[in-house]
Amino acid sequence: MAENRDIMLQVKDLRTYFFLDEGTVRAVDGASFQLVRGETLGIVGESGCGKSVTSQSILRIVPRPGRIVGGEIIYYRRGEDGKGPEGATEAVRLDQLDERGAEIRSIRGNDIAMIFQEPMTSLSPVHTIGDQIMEAIILHQEVDKKEARKRAIDMLDRVGMPKPEQRVDDYPHQLSGGMRQRAMIAMALSCHPSLLIADEPTTALDVTTEAQILDLMRNLQDDMGMAIMYITHNLGVIAEMCDNVVVMYLGKQVEQASVDAIFYDPKHPYTQALLRSIPRIGRKSRERLESIKGVVPDPYAIPKGCPFHPRCTKFMPGVCNADTEVPYVEVAPQHWVRCHLYGENAPQAEGEAQA
Repeated sequence: MAENRDIMLQVKDLRTYFFLDEGTVRAVDGASFQLVRGETLGIVGESGCGKSVTSQSILRIVPRPGRIVGGEIIYYRRGEDGKGPEGATEAVRLDQLDERGAEIRSIRGNDIAMIFQEPMTSLSPVHTIGDQIMEAIILHQEVDKKEARKRAIDMLDRVGMPKPEQRVDDYPHQLSGGMRQRAMIAMALSCHPSLLIADEPTTALDVTTEAQILDLMRNLQDDMGMAIMYITHNLGVIAEMCDNVVVMYLGKQVEQASVDAIFYDPKHPYTQALLRSIPRIGRKSRERLESIKGVVPDPYAIPKGCPFHPRCTKFMPGVCNADTEVPYVEVAPQHWVRCHLYGENAPQAEGEAQA
């Protein structure tokens, strides 16, 4: 889908299922997208759409009883990132690696790092911030403890931690929410990864601290030249942070385009509904925000056809609920949509939708 661009990560028809006693949950069910080196890709959607499981699949940390059952995850590793001569690129099939093996462990934290959603539960409560950052540095950078401590303090300083020489010996409970998030970012960036996955890193923060963290991530991206995969349900953050956007619903990407195309020319009814539901300057003070009718379907009983059709304002009986694959169509250069409105039935579909 992205030709003549320096692709770093390619996900093709990824399927990650959870096999439970109650049935099979298709958390990610055929997602495909790619990430270009140095750019920021936003993944957006309601809770339960498969955003976080997608990131866990990339790092091969899907919790049991979940597992990848199909598709490909290809990481294009440059020579300076790991093996081979400088400038050379090695294609690594992450989905085929042993999730406990040495190769994926060498990639986690070193080439691909992750900022988790809630730092209080992601950081060890019985180890200092410095020890947790130093552990990653010693594991991947092959330096002694003294040098690792120096690098940990330097990274804490770079992420704006006040008095880093003192905070390096603090425990997570001694830090505020913003400080804990900065410590998480310092840990993730301590080995200068090529790709940073940020899973809703500002959800629990107030808006002032959120703005500071977003500015920090942008500045660090410019300094280090890394790519970012930003996972969120906040469209305001997507508009501010991202170059390209993937909109997900029930484990599939329903639209993929540049951030400008998503906000100014959305095609999929779900994307349009998401944009209508956010507050806008200029609305009347007592005007109610629009909401998407209905709820996300039960993951054990996903509707046939397009899974969004029970909630869609452009639903076409006999088309959207037919037990057929929904077409994934390129409606403009680098703008893809999974919807019957743009498939083979497009002219007829648009007429029926307006009737």
